[in-house]
Order: sequence, then structure tokens, then C-alpha cells
Amino acid sequence: MRKIISCRMNSGWQTNDKLFMFLHQGAPTCINLSMLRLPLSSFVPAVFRALLSFNLLVGGVVVIGQEPSTLTDAPSANQTQSGRSQHAQQHEPSKNHIFWIIPNYRSDENSAEIKPLTSRAKMKVALDDSFDPSAFLVAGIFAGLSMAQKQYSSFGTGGQGFGKYYGGAFADQAIGNIMTEGLFPVALHQDPRYFVKGTGGLWKRTGYAVSREFITRGDDGRNHFNTSELAGNAVAAGISNLYYPAADRSLGNTANKWGQQIALDTFFNVAKEFWPDVRNKLFRH
Repeated sequence: MRKIISCRMNSGWQTNDKLFMFLHQGAPTCINLSMLRLPLSSFVPAVFRALLSFNLLVGGVVVIGQEPSTLTDAPSANQTQSGRSQHAQQHEPSKNHIFWIIPNYRSDENSAEIKPLTSRAKMKVALDDSFDPSAFLVAGIFAGLSMAQKQYSSFGTGGQGFGKYYGGAFADQAIGNIMTEGLFPVALHQDPRYFVKGTGGLWKRTGYAVSREFITRGDDGRNHFNTSELAGNAVAAGISNLYYPAADRSLGNTANKWGQQIALDTFFNVAKEFWPDVRNKLFRH
């Protein structure tokens, strides 16, 4: 504890050599130098003015230290680390989008605790994948590719032609999702989710991802033949004949469209398997 000694001078105090030596030895260097230059008659008032100023300054600091502080404490190391973690999480890409664009609501990275989905939950997965804002962008990409290849020449070119391609592409992915992730899984009691393996070598995990196109998990926890995926896409391909040009409506074209969708879904299974690794590598290490 600091002790503050206050001294008051009265008019009858006369200086002597001992007092001068005491003040001279105990004073700071800047005051010592002033002693050498000031006459004794002017030095004493100056010293007491300095002491008075010092007492007022220290007294003010003591009072401030005793009053409750209205200032917030400096953030601790844990708070700083927590703030950085929250900031990183805000900028980290969502697990529900592969490469920031492709909807990925049917992927489950926590395979340790698997609970069957209700019928409502299955339909929600299908609708989230179909009408996520990024799904509109993905439909535009596929529409542009089809237009560049002139897949349906009767659609024409320009803005009007692109609109027709876009409508067909968006309907393809929405109907396919509702069939394979919603209606068929509900009717057949199958789980539409992709369960990430997460362990093993590159080829082992790739093989697992490819096999999920033909094998799925049932609501009973057992492996089932993936009828929801294969039959669901077949029905979606058949429905597409209702909105594509009549000249392109044939069994061969429908089968070709079904095969393309199966290949595309298989590729996306592989992307779902390794997206957690890519995400962790880029944003956590």
C-alpha cells in the first residue's frame, strides 16, 4: 500500500542546512538540478508547490482506483480465441454446399449417431436440395451446357432459347430430387442421406462412394438395394418427356437421360465423401 505524506508549510518555517541536504538527497534529478540554480529563498516555495501538485495527482489516482470502473475489462486470451473461432466459423463454407455452390443437404458427416428420418424430414431434404438459392445457379450452369451442345435444337437460341433450357434443367433436378430423396424413400422406408465414410485410403473411400448409388441404408438400419435412387431417377426421366420437345421423346433418349443422371449422382457421391476433407484442409489448418 502506498502511503501519501502531506506537508504544509507555515510562514514561520525557516530552512537550515540539514533540511536542505534532506530535500536535496531525496528529490528527483530534475529537482536537484533546479536546486543548484535557484536561491534558497525561491527553492523552498518551489519544492512545496511541487509536493502539493504531486499529492493532488497521486490522490486523484487513488480515488479513481477506489471508484468502480466503468470501463470494460480487456478481453482475455480465451475470449480472443473464442472471437477468432466465431469469425472463422462465419467465413467457413457450409457443409450443406459442396464447393460453395452445389446443394448438399442429404449428406451426413456424423455416422456415429444415425437415427432414421421421419417422412416429413425426408421431404424436407428433397425440397432443400431442390429450392436452395444455389440450386437456381446450378440449373443455369446445366442449361448453358445443354444450350452450347444444342441438345434440343427446337428450343432455339438467344434469351428465349436459354429460358427453355433453363426451365427444363431446373425441372429435371427438382423432380429428380423429390423422387429420389422424398417420395420413393418415404414409400420404401429407405434413408435418402449419404453417410460419409471419412476413413480409409483414397480408392477405398471412392469405391464406397460409388457403391452408395446401388446400396442405401433402410429405416431398419440394414443395407438395402437403392431402389429409391435408381427407380426414382427412371421415373423422373420419364416425366421429363412431358416438357421436352416431342421430337426428342423416345425410349433411347429417356434411357440416356436416366444414365446421365445416375453418372452425375455417382460423381456427386464422391464429392460428398471428400468435401469434408477439403473444407477442413482449407479452413482449419
